[in-house]
Amino acid sequence: MSTFLIKRLFQAVLAVWIVVTLVFVLLQVAGNPIDVLAPDDMTQLQRQDLARSLGLDQPLHIQYGRFLTNLVQGDLGISYFSRQPAMGLVLERFPATLRLILVALAMALTLGIPLGVWAAVNAGGPLDSALRFMSVIGISAPTFWIGILFILVFSVQLEWLPSSGNASWQHYILPGFTLALYRIAFFTRMVRSSMLDVLSQDFVRTGRSKGLSERLVTYKHAFRNALVPVITIVGLQFGSLLSGAVVTETIFAWPGMNRLVLTAMYNLDYPIILSFAVIVALLFAGINLIVDVLYGLIDPRVRYG
Repeated sequence: MSTFLIKRLFQAVLAVWIVVTLVFVLLQVAGNPIDVLAPDDMTQLQRQDLARSLGLDQPLHIQYGRFLTNLVQGDLGISYFSRQPAMGLVLERFPATLRLILVALAMALTLGIPLGVWAAVNAGGPLDSALRFMSVIGISAPTFWIGILFILVFSVQLEWLPSSGNASWQHYILPGFTLALYRIAFFTRMVRSSMLDVLSQDFVRTGRSKGLSERLVTYKHAFRNALVPVITIVGLQFGSLLSGAVVTETIFAWPGMNRLVLTAMYNLDYPIILSFAVIVALLFAGINLIVDVLYGLIDPRVRYG
């Protein structure tokens, strides 16, 4: 187990380095921040002074070396626009994004897993057909359209829920469900497929032949084995929620880090973008490690080598 963890930690560090290096390189071809920062009436000499003050006048390999040194120290520089520490700004917004993601993921798991099990148990029946139809709609509906529709119905017309901010638990319902809808549909289809596969295996038929109740066979034996592939999907969906909630945060004016990095992209604010990339890469690596460990806890057939 210890050898496995050491190997996976090394792979995680390597993956983070590759990701942030790619982001660094791509930013160099995205544009020159001086073009955004400098007023139209700024002289060429003033532009050069501005580039020198930001360290953008150095050759690319020197900038990259300075970036790696700062990365190891946990300091990725000062935001070009706010003139505050970039990593601090991103981490300040991170809790709001994390809370929203956890709410959305909790909604998706609470609804998606039971619906998937019910669909598998009633395979071919009216309930199964209805759930599959609803899951297709949930997967196909664009997130921005769902968010705007929720605001129009529940905030504007019915005036039940707020449409922006995060001051109370009511503020989490609309953006949380907007993010969760696709995942509910996805988990429903995933769990249904996995359950049907497990229910057709020999150990399930053996349990039934021994006289075990259908409920015991389904929820104790089959369900546990069906969760193994679902865990991978949950980990990946957490990562996609973390880095892809920008549309929802924008629609609902959510004060999260995705809105911050979207503004930074418009302004070519390199320190903010790189800080965001580092945080997301670290979380992705950590989630993948946790998923690998959970495999062995859920499925005894998994062995670490």
